[in-house]
Amino acid sequence: MTAVSAPASSANLGPGFDVLGLALSRRTVVGTGSAPAAGRELEESHPAVVAHRAAGGSGLLWGVGGIPMGRGLGYSGAVRVAGAMLAHVERNGVAAAADHDTRVEVLRLTAELEGHPDNVAASVFGGMVIADGDLVSPASVDLGLSVVVWVPAADSTSTDRSRATLPTVVNRPDAVFNMARVATLITAVAAGDLGLLRRSVADRLHQDIRFAAAPASAQAATAMESIPGVHGVWLSGSGPTVAGWVKADELDQVVAAVRDATGASADQVLGLAVDREGVRVDP
Repeated sequence: MTAVSAPASSANLGPGFDVLGLALSRRTVVGTGSAPAAGRELEESHPAVVAHRAAGGSGLLWGVGGIPMGRGLGYSGAVRVAGAMLAHVERNGVAAAADHDTRVEVLRLTAELEGHPDNVAASVFGGMVIADGDLVSPASVDLGLSVVVWVPAADSTSTDRSRATLPTVVNRPDAVFNMARVATLITAVAAGDLGLLRRSVADRLHQDIRFAAAPASAQAATAMESIPGVHGVWLSGSGPTVAGWVKADELDQVVAAVRDATGASADQVLGLAVDREGVRVDP
């Protein structure tokens, strides 16, 4: 049996539309051979299988979930990354997963399949990334930061449909506003500057439109913003999941506070670390 896993991701982080991605500590696994008890056979149309075939792989694949589908946590990107890397590992051995050039090849393929690079770049390389086509630059994340996410029980979002609602042209003040916030966000995350994080997640390009289409997410975001331990709230990807920065040593109590404030169940509010490894071969 050979298995490869890739982490979940949160894209945009507020102002970094199609540019910023953050890998998070939930994983999806794709493999060949004997499937574990929790695994299921994947159909040919599954994005992991499509990516595996495009990278030169063949044969039956199985998958084990771990990332909610259609919730803004990078499920499709992660399974594509895992599938594509699995094909390289099958041909070139376990070391392929850690090889930088191979990771770049996986990024190029999966970004083309995904239609944008931010989610897949985070799932490939781990940590926080700045994606510029097939050029990915790592951005430092203070070790004291974690993330709380509120995941709606039933709602899901189609990224393609969500993108279709966004304007194709933006005005200069809004573009300048977002550029300043992205620069501030990168600085704040590297330094663990909690006050600056609250300011830096503001956005004028996509979030208001997407929140208007997801009122439950907007309500959850408002509730989370009122919790003292949450330092900046954003719509994860195209939603409907909402995420916020949290001090790692306060994560458990903040998760409990978010559950109380939103009336969410235990499995709807997750405390997640920043995944700093990216795609890997699983034992």
